[in-house]
Amino acid sequence: MAYFIIRPRFPLGQTVATPGVLALGIDLNCYLVRHHCGNWGNLGKENKQANQDALEHEDRIFSSYILQSGHKIFIITE
Repeated sequence: MAYFIIRPRFPLGQTVATPGVLALGIDLNCYLVRHHCGNWGNLGKENKQANQDALEHEDRIFSSYILQSGHKIFIITE
């Protein structure tokens, strides 16, 4: 069995959530870890490249994930 070490790629800073995402009643930690480690979720090629560029320039990083329920959540680090 192969194991992969996934490391955070940038500081998260203060974490907040909107009332709408909290109302979904899901554990958001797995999505925060994905975002923090560079798995940007459901983004197109241009947005993924913008995130890569943002890592170098300490700009905004944006991720989008579609939940099993069909809801879409966004995570943004500024």
